[in-house]
Amino acid sequence: MNETAPLKPLRKPDWIRAKAPTSAEVAETRKLMRGLNLHTVCEEAACPNLGECWSRKHATVMILGDTCTRACAFCNVKTGRPGPVDPEEPDHLARMAVAMGLKHMVITSVDRDDLPDGGASQFVAAIQAVRAASPGTTIEVLTPDFKDKPGALEAVVMAAPDVFNHNLETVPRLYQSIRPGARYFNSLRLLDDAKKLKADLFTKSGIMVGLGEEKGEVLQVMDDLRSAHVDFITIGQYLQPTAKHAPVLRFVEPAEFEDYARIARAKGFLMVAATPMTRSSHHAGRDFEELRRARAGQS
Repeated sequence: MNETAPLKPLRKPDWIRAKAPTSAEVAETRKLMRGLNLHTVCEEAACPNLGECWSRKHATVMILGDTCTRACAFCNVKTGRPGPVDPEEPDHLARMAVAMGLKHMVITSVDRDDLPDGGASQFVAAIQAVRAASPGTTIEVLTPDFKDKPGALEAVVMAAPDVFNHNLETVPRLYQSIRPGARYFNSLRLLDDAKKLKADLFTKSGIMVGLGEEKGEVLQVMDDLRSAHVDFITIGQYLQPTAKHAPVLRFVEPAEFEDYARIARAKGFLMVAATPMTRSSHHAGRDFEELRRARAGQS
């Protein structure tokens, strides 16, 4: 047997189901995004929940272009040399929030290691523009690690998003093969520092399973996140975007996700989302409301 031969893709189980993106709302959202020259992580990362989310007029906007300076083995966003930052992008985000009547907006980005601040100033401008145009819209940012650029995290946190999210993505043992451009403990420190900068800020992080991690490693990630005072954890099934990406080594059964959710709640997370189809921004608005209620219940 040739040990270097690629693994045969695993067949998706019955519990992996995605709604086809064919509704009128999906078409309207796509038209709006194209008209405003905006990108969504829903499209660029081939999210399986696109049809469901766009039908409900929820989309995660990806700022700083559509080209990433890194090449993570799990991600479908294209890699290369990015173009210049669009100074009109924050205004376009604000117009999108108003046009869609968004109650909750998620703003993420590609990695921009080429920029002096890693793109932090564009996050700040986007938050400010949306707040000015649509004061009732709550804002969640899903940021890169900014490559430890001085002042980057501080600038974003001081812009006062309602939720600060940064995903660990996987367990530390798999970083070299899955997330080679990042460092696990740098990402963990980013989350911890965000909370230290603004104690009442909701913090959030997520991982994928099915990449070869062991249960004990997932539980250790939970402990690490709680040590960093993270409020909300998401756990979802990794799905291979193309044949060039890291293979799915196992489809985790729904009962295992339920077990992870139970354990995470016992460890003290205010909010837990753990299902095969969970993604970082899936049901983000609804989850944010539950997160606020959970904190209020602790008072």
